[in-house]
Amino acid sequence: MTDTIFQKIIDREIPADIIYEDELSLVFKDINPVAPTHLLIIPKKKIEKASDAREEDQELLGHLLLVAGKVARQLNIEDAFRLVINNGADAQQTVFHLHIHLISGRQLTWPPG
Repeated sequence: MTDTIFQKIIDREIPADIIYEDELSLVFKDINPVAPTHLLIIPKKKIEKASDAREEDQELLGHLLLVAGKVARQLNIEDAFRLVINNGADAQQTVFHLHIHLISGRQLTWPPG
């Protein structure tokens, strides 16, 4: 399996605007933002998509949601943000390393796209 651009960011092979990191996860700004705040929350463990997660990933997946809340509080956007996971090519997933989009800073409508 070849490394994704996200793995290269984790390994510091390519630059990213990293705003949070811990032993399990990394958060950085999306290079093609759809809102004033558009971050990507990724696990350091390689999981291609949400449907590939297994029982042993339960704690990691919960951790990613806690990181989303922590980062939102740090950015003072905890009262208005959206989390999005695209699962698979038909859902517009373009990088096959599980990631959560944290989007905020503008009025978010429903349904999306």
